[in-house]
Amino acid sequence: MTLDMANFFILIWFGLILFAAIIEILTMDLTSVWFAISAVIAFILALVGIAIEIQIAVFIIISIILIVSVRPLAKRYFRTNIIGTNADRLIGQTATVTKEIRPGERGEVKVDGKYWSAIHSGSDIIETNEKVEILAIEGNKLIVVKL
Repeated sequence: MTLDMANFFILIWFGLILFAAIIEILTMDLTSVWFAISAVIAFILALVGIAIEIQIAVFIIISIILIVSVRPLAKRYFRTNIIGTNADRLIGQTATVTKEIRPGERGEVKVDGKYWSAIHSGSDIIETNEKVEILAIEGNKLIVVKL
């Protein structure tokens, strides 16, 4: 039994659907799923008997369109590894230094009635009772700058 090109491409598209789906399941990166969807459409075209060149062109075009337009939206929608905290509201606020902050060392600041470890990237010492602005939160410490 010989396999003609039309039947060969039916098997190719089916194999590509399975391969892309398995890769997507293993990585969950929202990349391979678009190839699987494009391969499903090409597979349907192959079953109907559309020319191989059109199948390939449709696969490539739909893959590009899905990756460029739908992937960014889907990534934003399914973003699950970001844990929102209310500590982000501290950024931009003014805090009072409670333990001096030396270059390259941790000090301590008080903001909203709570004490936080703090560091700064400057070369000067920030003394106790001086005011600082909170620039960022890195782990459990605040990045501050002297006002």
